[in-house]
Amino acid sequence: MSDYYAILGIAKGASPEEIKKAYRKNAVKYHPDKNPGDPKAEVKFKEISEAYEVLSDDKKKQIYDQYGADALKGGMGGMGGGGPAGGFSSMEEALRTFMGAFGGGGARGGDSIFDTFFGYDSEEASSARQGASKKMNLTISFEESVKGVEKEVAITNYANCSSCDGSGAASPSAIKKCTRCRGSGQIHQSQGFFSMQSTCNQCGGTGKMVTDPCKECRGAGQVKEKQRVTVKVPAGVDTGMRLRVGGYGDAGIGGGPAGDLYVYLNVTPHSVFTRQGDDAVIEIPLSFTDAALGCKKDIPTPRGGSCRITIPEGTQTEKVLRVKAEGIPNVHGQGTGDLLVKVLVETPIGLSDKQKELLKAFAELETEQNSPRKRGFLDKLKGFFTC
Repeated sequence: MSDYYAILGIAKGASPEEIKKAYRKNAVKYHPDKNPGDPKAEVKFKEISEAYEVLSDDKKKQIYDQYGADALKGGMGGMGGGGPAGGFSSMEEALRTFMGAFGGGGARGGDSIFDTFFGYDSEEASSARQGASKKMNLTISFEESVKGVEKEVAITNYANCSSCDGSGAASPSAIKKCTRCRGSGQIHQSQGFFSMQSTCNQCGGTGKMVTDPCKECRGAGQVKEKQRVTVKVPAGVDTGMRLRVGGYGDAGIGGGPAGDLYVYLNVTPHSVFTRQGDDAVIEIPLSFTDAALGCKKDIPTPRGGSCRITIPEGTQTEKVLRVKAEGIPNVHGQGTGDLLVKVLVETPIGLSDKQKELLKAFAELETEQNSPRKRGFLDKLKGFFTC
């Protein structure tokens, strides 16, 4: 004869709280999901469930204590197989026990424990869903990226059918509650101890069925539509950045909001300026005499203006001069970058006889002080030729 107290590991005089606590502990330990492929654990779990069903019921417990388990055979709700949830009077009772075991509360007033455990509302499920988002590429010039620009683009997306207002039905009376999910949009399936829910494949989760489809959209509720959209490109954007234009994706389903339009930007290279973050870089050629004697130069700026810079006397090639706040505006409004002026000193070519004569005269007057880099380089080479 089965000893239900021994199976749960409790004394005969155990309180209802002790019985429930012992059951929870053993049920979690021997549950088939935690012991896949272990027939012994499965048998143990059934014994634990059977013991708990009896000892948690005052009437059954009284009969068991007086007459033993044999007195309950035939009246135990399917202990021999085919009963719900391995010995529970119902799947709902099993879930209530496990909800408490894992710290969950009871069901909300009037709601089934299934609804609480799986997060399912017994009210009709909402069929409203947001429409799909769209993406497109947009190419703009360097000048437009610096100053900002508005561009009108053409897009094709799904809009709500004007004939049926997106319902897909020829008339409001042609919309019926789904017969399979009964309007919930979800299908519940029980297997063993647990229950799962999935989207109804008959209504697609809307909970509704159309008996007379709209002739214009053929029941889809949406039609393809071309439209023109103005995209506001802020100053300071760069290649690879993305803009979001809210509400210009596909129309929502069942009254849901429309999706968004994502615009991916590509900025064409400029013939003069290059970009380093928010800084703009410009290279200017400089003659030998301008670099040696120093001068002033007027140069363009990325935003279409110009500024005057001073080239110091003795400027070397690839020297970078910085002009504050004449670069590219930060796309997030955090100031403006600088203009970096890279000097490239040119060696004169195609010299006339007079120019050669003057340069030779200059060379005779040159000293080591005139070429500090050359002097330092020669000092380094001396170590290669000394023994």
